[in-house]
Amino acid sequence: MILPVALILTSLVTSAAPSQTSGPKPGLPNFGIPVPQARAEAPRFFDSRDSVEVSAVSSQEDVVPGDDVVIAVVFDHDAGWHIHTNRPDVPPELGEADDYVATELLVELDPRSGLTAHAPFIQWPEEHVVQVAFGASPVDYAVYEGRAIAYLPITVAADAAPGTTIVRIRPVFQVCDDTTCLAPSPRPGESGWNEYGIPVELNIVALSDKTTSPTPDPALFGGFDPGVFERIRSGEAPPDVVAFDTFGLNFDIDASGWGLLLLLLVAAFGGFLLNLTPCVLPVIPLKIMALSGSGDHRSRTLLLGIIMMAGIIFFWLVLGGLMAFVSGFTATNQLFQYPAFTITVGLIIGLMAIGMCGLFTIRLPGKLYMVNPKHDTIHGSFLFGIMTAVLSTPCTAPFMGAAAAWATTEPPGITMLVFAAIGLGMGAPYLLLAAFPQLTDRMPKAGAASELIKQVMGMLMLAAAAYFVGVGLSGVLAVPPEPPGRNYIWVVAGILMAAGAWLVWRTFVITPSWRQRGIFGIIGSLLITLGALGGIELTDKGPIDWVYYTPERLEESLADGEVVVLEFTAEWCLNCKALEQTVLASDAVTALFKDGEAVPMKIDLTGNNTVGNDLLAEVGGLRIPLLIVLAPDGREVFRGDFYTIEQVLEAVRSARGGA
Repeated sequence: MILPVALILTSLVTSAAPSQTSGPKPGLPNFGIPVPQARAEAPRFFDSRDSVEVSAVSSQEDVVPGDDVVIAVVFDHDAGWHIHTNRPDVPPELGEADDYVATELLVELDPRSGLTAHAPFIQWPEEHVVQVAFGASPVDYAVYEGRAIAYLPITVAADAAPGTTIVRIRPVFQVCDDTTCLAPSPRPGESGWNEYGIPVELNIVALSDKTTSPTPDPALFGGFDPGVFERIRSGEAPPDVVAFDTFGLNFDIDASGWGLLLLLLVAAFGGFLLNLTPCVLPVIPLKIMALSGSGDHRSRTLLLGIIMMAGIIFFWLVLGGLMAFVSGFTATNQLFQYPAFTITVGLIIGLMAIGMCGLFTIRLPGKLYMVNPKHDTIHGSFLFGIMTAVLSTPCTAPFMGAAAAWATTEPPGITMLVFAAIGLGMGAPYLLLAAFPQLTDRMPKAGAASELIKQVMGMLMLAAAAYFVGVGLSGVLAVPPEPPGRNYIWVVAGILMAAGAWLVWRTFVITPSWRQRGIFGIIGSLLITLGALGGIELTDKGPIDWVYYTPERLEESLADGEVVVLEFTAEWCLNCKALEQTVLASDAVTALFKDGEAVPMKIDLTGNNTVGNDLLAEVGGLRIPLLIVLAPDGREVFRGDFYTIEQVLEAVRSARGGA
């Protein structure tokens, strides 16, 4: 019943950690003046590559068919910096492992070259434990630092044709110091990914043409274990560990061998738990009512349950196919990032909801009734299964998320298998109810009570439809750098309140039982309260009325004699959000903004924000979070990566005093 509100509250924030503090540097140019020339000459990426130099060297330049070769990928870190490991072991104090960018080596080969890169057998660098203060106090955390070398084993086919080929290594990583993380290196699907990478040239020659040449740097390959090639040729399955962390329950599953079966069972259990999320709960009573109405025809009921489960599995297989075969599609809820899909889903659900509410009383074209299928038909049950699965995708159930994330990195067959298991687990309860329809005997089968429940469920689905359409339209109508509008939330809230009021009023009309009036009166009142409070909370901009940066807005604010507080942030930056919540949104700092003592201006670098990155470069910034306080004359009064309430208050007072 709380689907729309729960959907909106669901948001994922990825990566990073808090940040260093640095006050104004002596001799630093005033805002708006270019940084010194010596600094501008250094290559700048505005991401993790600014503090880690990555190179790749082959153990031999000339290889023969049937040969083995290893490529050393070297991460040379600047002093004080480190990168996450290939499987970050994140202490509870630092949040969830999913928020950290694991180090990866993605390899691109010419399929005609005869080379095979064995990524599962990469020999990763030795881990070092450092202390980081991403949270309130320092904790131990395992990282790669200093000169860290990963070894990628490659085999050459016995029938490989002579010629020169390129192995392109694309390292994915994120660099941090003890308090700060830079933006990650380029990742699949992002702008510039196709041009990113380190090319390593290999010459495939005949045995008679191979010349003996020394290893480029013997010390570079001293840590490599050549026994890995024996394991590869023996057919040994590499360890493929999937880490789960749910409600404090931490465990790993080795998905190689028989471990894959256990992983599929866990994925199916996660699919089952999807039925308990707010995304799916509103539609369950509808199916229960449909089953209770056909309980006298057991074979028919069982068939409809099987068909509905088939619809659920079908959708998850389609989603798995997108993950497996469409480049850049990596998340189960990614479909909802496309406004056309979101609006279409909303319209379909809306038409179904209108029919359920009994509003198809006027004559409409016959084809329109196809979107409001009866649950007691074959095609109706199949489409209802698809709709149920579609509604579930904005939510993530325990255990399902880790299994689905792992599946996206595996071959297509494994990906499809895992997503089929999720669908099977999600559809199992409906098959169980269909097999044992007596479980639904307590549901009203006909009459005014049954119709009322159907109408209220239809109104809740109508609220879900309004949410989907609203989200899609807000994405279409948003004009960067402004955030998307959220006025559609009040449409959702209004429908929720109407559903609650209808439930209360009709219950008093239908039944004289004060017990039932009391129960359904409480449920209806909760819906009304939920709608009202949810609308207020979710449309509230928060305590800070942010101005979203454009060069013109900044220039205008300074020209008006305002002190400007510039906050550089991004969705992937956890510590940015933590600082905003604990420092900038504090009563003392928000009071400054409300009293007009400073203008809060946000620069969000989440996407390809060229204007925002230009400003970051102009002020000589290398990383975020970054807060800069400017006096009305453009002087930089304060610069901080990790800052306190007192520092911000003092900086604003200083900027105003010197104006």
